[in-house]
Amino acid sequence: MKIRVILLFVFFVFAECGLYAQHARFISEGSIEFEKKTNMFAQLKKNITEENEVYMSKIYDQYVKTQPQFRTVKSTLLFTKDKSLYTPIPVTVTSQNSAFGDDPNSSQPNTIFTDFLSGLSIMQKKVFEETFVVKDSIRKITWKMTDEIREIAGYQCRRANAVMLDSIYVVAFYTDEILVSGGPESFSGLPGMILGVALPHENMTWFATLVSDKTIDKTVLKAPVKGKPVNTKILNEKLNDIIERWGPQAKNMLKAFLL
Repeated sequence: MKIRVILLFVFFVFAECGLYAQHARFISEGSIEFEKKTNMFAQLKKNITEENEVYMSKIYDQYVKTQPQFRTVKSTLLFTKDKSLYTPIPVTVTSQNSAFGDDPNSSQPNTIFTDFLSGLSIMQKKVFEETFVVKDSIRKITWKMTDEIREIAGYQCRRANAVMLDSIYVVAFYTDEILVSGGPESFSGLPGMILGVALPHENMTWFATLVSDKTIDKTVLKAPVKGKPVNTKILNEKLNDIIERWGPQAKNMLKAFLL
C-alpha cells in the first residue's frame, strides 16, 4: 500500500512539472521597453563642494522646490537570439530636463549593438559635443547569484549582484524565460535577459515596463556608425582629458560615461 502511495505521489509531481513546462513560454526574439530613473536630488547634492557651495546650494534648493525628485527617460531593446540593439527614445525638452540634458547620469547617451555570437559590442556614445563609436568585446561582469525573486513586467526575475569598473555596485534582476543573455545599456552576462538594474550608490535604475514577444526585422539590428571610431582604452583616455578640462564637477559624470 505504501509503495502505491509513493508511486502516485511521484506521478502527480511529474505531471505537475510537465503541466508547468507546457504553459511556460520561453522567448528568444522581441522588444523590451525600459525606463531609466535618476534621483536628481541626490545627484545635485553630489555636485555641491566647498568651492561652489554658495551658488550650488541655491540651485539645489530651487530645484527641490520646483522639480520632481526623479527624472525618467525611456529606451528600447530589440533582440534576437544572436543580436540586440539598445536605443534611447528622444526626450522632449522641458523645464525638468533642459538644464541637465547633457548630464549622462540623468540622460541616455548610448546606442548599443551587441553580437552575441562573435562577442562584439559596438556602442555610439555622446560625450558633450563629441560622438564616439566604441568597438570592443562584450563587457565581462562577474555576477554573484542570490535567492531573491522579483516580478518585473510580468516575469519572475532572480537577483544577481556585481561590482563593475572597480567601484560601481550593481544589482540586476534577470529572467531565464527570455533565452538571451542581454540587458539594458552594457549590462549582460547572466543566464537570461536582464529586466532590471539598480546602481544604488549612483542613484539610478533601469527597469523594463513592457516585454513584447514578436518577430524582429533583422535588417533593423544594425550597428551605429556615426562618430569617431575608438576602442575602450582610447575612449577612457579621451574621457579623462575631457573631465580635466571641465573641472571637478565633471568627475561625477565620469562613471556614467563609462557605463
